[in-house]
Amino acid sequence: MRLMRSLASLQGLALAALLSACAAGPVDDTVRGDLVFPEPPDEARFIFDTTLISTAQVTRVEGSNRLRMMVTGENLRGQTLPKPFDVAVCRGRIYVSDTVAGRVFVFDPVEGRSFEIGDRRPGALAKPMGLATDRDCNLYVADISQSRVVIYDRDGNYLTALGGSEAFERLSYVAVDAVGERVYAVDTGGVSSRDHRVRVFDRLSGDHLFDIGTRGREAGEFNLPRGIAVAPDGTVYVVDSANFRVQAFDRDGEFLHSFGSLGRQMGQFSRPKGIAVDPEGRVYVADTSFGNFQIFDDEGQLLLFIGDRGTQGGPAQYMLPNGIAVDEDGRIYLVDQFFSKVDIYRPAALARTDGHLGAWFR
Repeated sequence: MRLMRSLASLQGLALAALLSACAAGPVDDTVRGDLVFPEPPDEARFIFDTTLISTAQVTRVEGSNRLRMMVTGENLRGQTLPKPFDVAVCRGRIYVSDTVAGRVFVFDPVEGRSFEIGDRRPGALAKPMGLATDRDCNLYVADISQSRVVIYDRDGNYLTALGGSEAFERLSYVAVDAVGERVYAVDTGGVSSRDHRVRVFDRLSGDHLFDIGTRGREAGEFNLPRGIAVAPDGTVYVVDSANFRVQAFDRDGEFLHSFGSLGRQMGQFSRPKGIAVDPEGRVYVADTSFGNFQIFDDEGQLLLFIGDRGTQGGPAQYMLPNGIAVDEDGRIYLVDQFFSKVDIYRPAALARTDGHLGAWFR
């Protein structure tokens, strides 16, 4: 009976998502609620903004089409996310990789449009996973099936690719330094492999420069590395998932420090995956088992956690959180693969209509 109730709840969620996908614009405030983190009486640090589930939410309808829809009650239909994996954001443009669709969905609320990347040669994608952007909004996509990092400009025009069939055993995530000089690609490896590492490439020449790590438990070694992010000061953070920690390196791969351990307390990890760093150097880590993301300072001290494991998929509820990103204004974007959504939060000090994404809410 409990299983039947759970299935019914999930079916209801799917229906609600389908209906929401037919309406343009962010999810309405009456649905969004006024969720703040941490909860009162503590001072609010972050506020839940909205949930992104369909391209219809960012599509601007104008002129005669808008009038027709108002008169007839017609709804705008868009593409929902089959199974999103990671997210990257640059100047209000949101990129979401989808492993089932085999492409990257681009949501541009500021320009009022959406499009797809990776559906045509020579930059065709097979199974895109990790994403990253540089300061020019060039997009870097880790394609696990093709064992290469594919690079596009901000509009999805193919630029080049790094790696290839012999370069990786299991490419999963990618990061790039702010100026777009060095690309850090995570080779997660396998059960019987020693190649659990980060491969570093020169962005312009495409040359492989060096590797960071091998399989192991010591400082600077990895066991199934996952997410990766580069801080504004050049520090490289890597989620060392099966060692239940985050490791920090300098830009040349020298070990700096690590934080985290296996456990069920906040500040510990169970199934850490995605990672991001904000403009102030704070580190954000998504944990699939906890159904949340935790925020640390640059030394690994826990500051806050947001989200709970839940079966309804409402705001700040997660079953399979994975990719995470923080934009230039401090807004947080978290992918949940199970509920096929991206939840968006903003700093409490940032008005909803401010920042690069603010135009969407005006």
